Amino acid sequence: MLQILHDYGLLLLIGQYPEGPLGGLALTLILAVTGLVCSFPLAVLVGVARTSRIRAIYLPVSTLVHAIRGLPVLLIIFWAYFIVPLVIGRSISGVTTVICALVVYELAFMGEVVRAGIEAIPKGQVEASRSLGLNYFQTMRRVVLPQALYQMLPSILNQFINLIKNTSLGYIISVNELTYSAYQINAQLLTRPFEVYAILAVIYFLLCWSLGLCMSWIEKRIKRDRQVRLRSAS
Repeated sequence: MLQILHDYGLLLLIGQYPEGPLGGLALTLILAVTGLVCSFPLAVLVGVARTSRIRAIYLPVSTLVHAIRGLPVLLIIFWAYFIVPLVIGRSISGVTTVICALVVYELAFMGEVVRAGIEAIPKGQVEASRSLGLNYFQTMRRVVLPQALYQMLPSILNQFINLIKNTSLGYIISVNELTYSAYQINAQLLTRPFEVYAILAVIYFLLCWSLGLCMSWIEKRIKRDRQVRLRSAS
């Protein structure tokens, strides 16, 4: 196993970069971060729409969210692979295809996280804001969303962990992320699949476990801040 890491460690970390395309763990992280950053503003809009009392806004957005949540990520990747080139009139790379699929997938799941965060804000704060003369959008922007987004940080990090694992599905359309790099190494060695995929599993575990520790720390920090505010209010 150590010999595999010595010979192919760079391929797992950065692919063939700088002589060739970037790949491996670096591309996995780029896909996950890009998917999270691009889907976040859309998820906020979806979350706000899901709490709307206007049925013309609530119903179509809710239908979209439930439809996406009922589909596997792999199917969304296939659709993005075939539909996006038809829509924009030109072919796109596998990396762009995976990012488009992850954004669609995450706007539904993270939108539900945003909705739950908004609904967790006490209604008394909203009523107090409206009584002070703030309209709906000002209340959302100045009162509800800042608190809700802070409370949602652990859930957003949890979605980021899911994104990292979902990037492995890019392997299906030959995106050179971490899993595909391991597949290439296994194809060269042929006789050591258990060791190659054990290394792959350890890398994913260490990455997700580290992020899980960060999530636990943030949760404790938010809980401590909440207790301090409650003591100050009392």
